[in-house]
Amino acid sequence: MVFFKSALLFATTLIHLVSAQVGPGRVTGDIAAHDPTLCKDNNGKYYLFSTAPGLDIRTSTDRIHWTLEGRVWPNGGATWTDEYTGTRDGNLWAPECYYTGQEFWLYYSASSFGSQKSAIFLAKSTTGSPGTWTHLGMVTSTAPRTHDYNAIDPNLFIENGNWYLSLGSYWTGIKLLRLDPATGKPLSNALISLARRTANSGAVEASTIYKNGNYYYLFTSWDNCCRGTNSTYNIRVGRSSRADGGYVDQNGVALTNGGGTLVLATHSRAIGPGGQDVYTDNDGPILVYHHYTSAGHALGINRLSFANGWPVVV
Repeated sequence: MVFFKSALLFATTLIHLVSAQVGPGRVTGDIAAHDPTLCKDNNGKYYLFSTAPGLDIRTSTDRIHWTLEGRVWPNGGATWTDEYTGTRDGNLWAPECYYTGQEFWLYYSASSFGSQKSAIFLAKSTTGSPGTWTHLGMVTSTAPRTHDYNAIDPNLFIENGNWYLSLGSYWTGIKLLRLDPATGKPLSNALISLARRTANSGAVEASTIYKNGNYYYLFTSWDNCCRGTNSTYNIRVGRSSRADGGYVDQNGVALTNGGGTLVLATHSRAIGPGGQDVYTDNDGPILVYHHYTSAGHALGINRLSFANGWPVVV
């Protein structure tokens, strides 16, 4: 009996380790997407938005083949972000897409690498196509010596009429704001802390809140992004019985105290996976992320299983 229990424990551990090394699913076409977010309209057409000058828009009809359609803000149109990017037509980062059934909402951030002078903005479009977007202004911002967190990497979570925006990168980690559903803007300046690290200079960012069953899951990206094949990004998770805090990892360590269970790490087919989004499609939960190969950064898409109460890449 002892041998059987030991063998079962070893097999369970092995399955967990192997599943954490599953390669990206098949994607083709223009897949050079960074910090992707996924939406689907009423006709079943997928829209993928990602980091780029003006924010890239890609579409697909099958979640496999992707076509680059253009930019949310073509030809340097987002002049209100120049103050934060520090340059004309600079990169706009880590968008977050939400489709209401009638229109697309897009949160996105403007900053420069390593800066705490950052802001999150909101835009809307009825079609999701390049050049059809309306600028709805700033959602929130941070500045050096004024704030102890960083206003980038927005993620929208909606449940029972409650709107939440998680955000943050490095400094004091991941924060949560309550939003007004009518405007998509904060109800107040009150912040809740969701996750924080001190290791590796506090490298935690790219939050995503996702509910499955009775639990809320907070996905984050750890360690170093954007270094090509030297990137050490990896995706971690914790869960809670509430959306607004109390997240712990599989070992019971609070995410506000450096906790985080590994979901996906560097392996032979994907280096530095991170910048993730989680989306519910017809075939279940979908993990969308970027990773690196010798050819550069690329889109990764996998299904997620929550069969044992924790997300596993399949």
